[in-house]
Amino acid sequence: MTQQDILEDVNPTRMELLKLKDRIELAKKGHKLLKEKRDALIMEFFDLVKKASEVREKAIEKLMKAYEKLAAAKTTVGTTGVKCASMASAEEVRVDIGSRNVMGVVVPIIERVSEDGGTQVAYGFADTSGALDEAVRAFREALDAVLELAEIEETLRLMAEEIERTKRRVNALEHIVIPRLENTEKYIEMKLDEQERENFVRLKRVKSMLEERRAEEIERELREAGAELPELEK
Repeated sequence: MTQQDILEDVNPTRMELLKLKDRIELAKKGHKLLKEKRDALIMEFFDLVKKASEVREKAIEKLMKAYEKLAAAKTTVGTTGVKCASMASAEEVRVDIGSRNVMGVVVPIIERVSEDGGTQVAYGFADTSGALDEAVRAFREALDAVLELAEIEETLRLMAEEIERTKRRVNALEHIVIPRLENTEKYIEMKLDEQERENFVRLKRVKSMLEERRAEEIERELREAGAELPELEK
């Protein structure tokens, strides 16, 4: 165990050991919760990937349909008629952007705002045809599909970033933080064991010295009392 494997400036005391055990327990709980969050985010991400594929196909289909309607309108009223109608309408696209929370990730909600419900047109009907009306409606539907696609793709981007952040935190806890805490715990326990052994040896030495001193005092007291002591074999 090297110095890099343990926490810096650690004080090998029992109080510090108790605090460290609490930190290890908390780190393991956090690791478990982050792993669960990561796994849930990944599952949600792949569900959204499937949905995004469907929405993308729908957006492409509606755009193709809208351009087909536009081509039909040009055939009916001519390119100049279509341009004049578009200039007359000059409709401003307004978008409302909100947000929602998906497993701790704030993702956008994008919706097109339409005061008239998207059913009316601003140009006159004298020089236009029903084909142009159909083209306008088709492009509105295509725009809604594109906005839906933008919403889900931005959600995917944000979720991918959150998954990556969560993975880094899980790996840091699993491979760096928790091992260092556990190594520090072993280090403190080893130091405390060493201190206990040293204290035990020191107490034995003190006890032996006290016993020797007591024996000497008893021997001196007996001599002073005039008692004959047997000679100890050397």
